[in-house]
Amino acid sequence: MKSSHSLRSAVARNITRRWFLQECGIGLAGIAANFLAMREAGAEVRAKNPLAARAPHFPAKAKRVIYIFQAGAPSQLELFDNKPELAKRDGQLPPAELLKGYRAAFINPNSALLGPKYKFAKHGQCGMELSELLPHTAGIADDICLIRSMQTDAVNHAPAQILMNTGSQQFGRPSFGAWTLYGLGSESEDLPGFVVLTSAKGTSGGASNYGCGFLPTMYAGTPLRSAGDPVLYLSNPRGIDSETQRASLDTLQRLNERHLEKAGDPEIAARIQSYEMAYRLQTSAPELMNLASEPKTVLESYGIKDPNEGTFARNCLLARRLAERGVRFVQLFHEAWDQHSNLAAGVKQNAIDTDQASAALVRDLKQRGMLADTLVIWGGEFGRTPMVQGGNDGRDHHNRCYTVWLAGGGVKPGFVYGVTDELGFNAVENPVHVHDLNATLLNQLGFDHLRLTFRFQGRDYRLTDVHGNLVRDILA
Repeated sequence: MKSSHSLRSAVARNITRRWFLQECGIGLAGIAANFLAMREAGAEVRAKNPLAARAPHFPAKAKRVIYIFQAGAPSQLELFDNKPELAKRDGQLPPAELLKGYRAAFINPNSALLGPKYKFAKHGQCGMELSELLPHTAGIADDICLIRSMQTDAVNHAPAQILMNTGSQQFGRPSFGAWTLYGLGSESEDLPGFVVLTSAKGTSGGASNYGCGFLPTMYAGTPLRSAGDPVLYLSNPRGIDSETQRASLDTLQRLNERHLEKAGDPEIAARIQSYEMAYRLQTSAPELMNLASEPKTVLESYGIKDPNEGTFARNCLLARRLAERGVRFVQLFHEAWDQHSNLAAGVKQNAIDTDQASAALVRDLKQRGMLADTLVIWGGEFGRTPMVQGGNDGRDHHNRCYTVWLAGGGVKPGFVYGVTDELGFNAVENPVHVHDLNATLLNQLGFDHLRLTFRFQGRDYRLTDVHGNLVRDILA
């Protein structure tokens, strides 16, 4: 006769086995089905280039993007938004009704008003008013669409930059460039589909501004360096020739493909893609970065004095060269605009550094017949206050209104959209939130922003989060 302990053990085993099959059988079937689906997906990923060019939701006006991100927040009051009344009230306190519910980053909101430091004039057939600091941008006034009524939720640099680029103030979301590459793929076989170029200081938002978030890593931006190898460790170490490298990569690819077939993990496909891209970059990147083939007149038009110096002007020319080579999304970051003090001199120097090359890029694209299907974006993460900071020569962060401009890609040229009040404090006509801008930019690339989604942790995410309205009035 079995002991009571043995009987209890046998019953426990039966109960456990019966309970497990009854309660978890459906789950096991789901796991098995999911595994099979992953294998099928892995086979599909393996059969196709995951970065191959793809059709958008509907015919697009733009097929590529060059995003000139002026980090630090350029002062719209010194550059784009003329306020004669603000000049008249220089030194006075702002009206009390303006300050209700207002949140400033650093200053006491009840600080004296500060008049614009520079004069404005009308330019082009459209009569666009621009600052005397922007003579080259004035020359392309009839080619750009100026939005003076931009708004954002953030008042500090890192969250505002991340919001502008990813649609969220929190880290971990895919950037606009990553979404574009995910939706459209790339037309370049020898260069990354999303390239990042930097000048001046590093951005407050860091790599999150061009990251892939929860999208597969192949969709993240690839920073190109201005000196040395365009990408770190791109050159082979001593003793490794091209034949040895190719043989090693072929072996590694076969191993990765076997693993991909078993697991179906898109990160494995991304790894395969990155190795192959790095191999091709060893030839394509140095050729791209070498400006010796560019005529002297082109270098001069951009204001490039030393073709090997990593300046904003050089990055603008590189952006055109990347676009010519099929790169889908090029993003320039130039952080130098945070003028809490030394406003007059700082904004002037920044304009000297960026105005000529920005305008030259638009002209260059237009002359080559590329502007029509290239969407150019120029702007920062927010604007600057009408109130003074730092004695009498500085402005604090301001999220209630600021200016960006667009060119090409089916937006109206020579057009001004949005109006701010007489002091440049609030947008009073046609406000455009960051989510509205991103919805409109995606529209020009052929996407319904509501449908360009990626399922992550049980939810369908998109660039515009759960917000965004198309700004149809700026579309040609």
